[in-house]
Amino acid sequence: MRLNKILQGDYTVSSLYHQIKLPLDIEISIPSDDPVRLVSAFVEEMNLSDLYETYDRIRKNQASPRQMLKIVIYAAMNRIYSSRDIESACKRDINFMYLLDGAPAPDHSTIARFISIHLSQCAKQIMAQVGTILLELGEISGENIFIDGTKIESVANKYTFVWKKAVSRNMIKLTKRICIFCAECEELYGIKVVYKDQISLRTIKRLRKKLYKLKDDEGIQFVHGIGKRKTPLQRSIETLEEYIEKLKEYNHKLYVCGTRNSYSKTDTDATFMRMKEDAMLNGQLKPAYNLQHGVDSEYVTWLDVFPAPTDTITLIPFLKDMEVHLTFKYKNIVADAGYESEENYIFIESNEQTAYIKPQNYELSKTRKFRNDISRRENMDYDPESDSYICRNGKQLTAVSKRTQKTATGYQREVTIYECESCNNCPYKKDCIKGNNCKTAFEERNKKLSVSRKMEEKRAECLERITSDYGTQLRMNRSIQAEGSFANVKEDMNFRRYLYRGKENVLAQSILLAIGYDINKLHHKIVSDRTGTHLFELKKAS
Repeated sequence: MRLNKILQGDYTVSSLYHQIKLPLDIEISIPSDDPVRLVSAFVEEMNLSDLYETYDRIRKNQASPRQMLKIVIYAAMNRIYSSRDIESACKRDINFMYLLDGAPAPDHSTIARFISIHLSQCAKQIMAQVGTILLELGEISGENIFIDGTKIESVANKYTFVWKKAVSRNMIKLTKRICIFCAECEELYGIKVVYKDQISLRTIKRLRKKLYKLKDDEGIQFVHGIGKRKTPLQRSIETLEEYIEKLKEYNHKLYVCGTRNSYSKTDTDATFMRMKEDAMLNGQLKPAYNLQHGVDSEYVTWLDVFPAPTDTITLIPFLKDMEVHLTFKYKNIVADAGYESEENYIFIESNEQTAYIKPQNYELSKTRKFRNDISRRENMDYDPESDSYICRNGKQLTAVSKRTQKTATGYQREVTIYECESCNNCPYKKDCIKGNNCKTAFEERNKKLSVSRKMEEKRAECLERITSDYGTQLRMNRSIQAEGSFANVKEDMNFRRYLYRGKENVLAQSILLAIGYDINKLHHKIVSDRTGTHLFELKKAS
């Protein structure tokens, strides 16, 4: 071999010891039971008209939208998430070449645009079709759905937080400075802009207009730079401009926050949440999304992302969205204690579904400390005829008033207040009345209880359901299937941080992960001959 042939751009010239060999078709080199064949067959069964409508025109001699969907799903199945890594895989991996079916490998920007521009517009419709296909195959029951949530970090920077309370506090300080400034301007320039002691952004703009008119009337020229003295009017106008810009900034931040308590400057849809693991190992808050999975027969049939860090307020919008997109309706809603609320109970019942939600005090009620706590109403005797509780000392706590409480979502519930007539000289008072934040002296305080009768009724009904044999089986399957889906995504698929900004793009990437997870699960069920199984059976004690 001649060495000078190495120093050329065309490396085929130096490949003297290699020649073309049969077979030329790469499909022959792929095993018959490889998951890549299942991905291709699964996507071919899907109606992708919604995806094709996102394109103005589809160029020839390029990967079609159906082929692009195949490669991004197969990439998620193989823990490849970067668009540049997917591009490299399309050029080097025969499985990706098989999915492209002779089309040229797309570059990284084309892959990124496909996810963020095209797939994000119809991701939920594609996810709904996955559930429909699995139902037609008999792989999901369509009866029980297990719901759980987890927090996944956003691609936004960690130290770009905007706190709603801090902005509101600074806005109050700025408003006070503006009030003082307006009073000074009225005194210095004889301008009257404040009426009825009310100042708004419109008032400040009116003041600015009058100050500029005063500048034009007096022919004052603004100066800048070292060695030049500014007039009092110029200083007043510049101060006012700073106040206006700062006020607009605060208003914009409060508008972006909305009902949230924070957001990130580099990803305004992300909310700062306390994560279980942290790079600083000190419990630091990080921008993240609350990912909710609905799992049936070990398959993720529906999902959504929320900016709220708590799971309680995500259940109703999750169920509504699922009902809109899926062609079937689930009968049983199974969730853990984080989803329990009176509003959720009422909604599920009105939606003709059955709730299997663990009460928030279910695990705590099993402890000895809970059973021995005489201050809890669960350990008091309730008399339904007189609508009163009986405390340890034998005294009655009667209903004295009713009030309406409004939750963060706007739901109004009725709460009954029960109070003891007198707790004086009670030997159990120190153990029964707790809390040091009350303004009333401890000696003058009486035992009070705030009880929602409707909540207590729904909780008792749900507790009876989840403690039955079928309810116990559903609770066991929820812990295996719903929590197992997140274990697969975070550990097996090694996905712990989103690569795209914005809720729509984050949702599209989450759906790609879910579809990849479902096809992997289907492949493993086929190989292990477990197709058609929906629930794990309870192990009976011998």
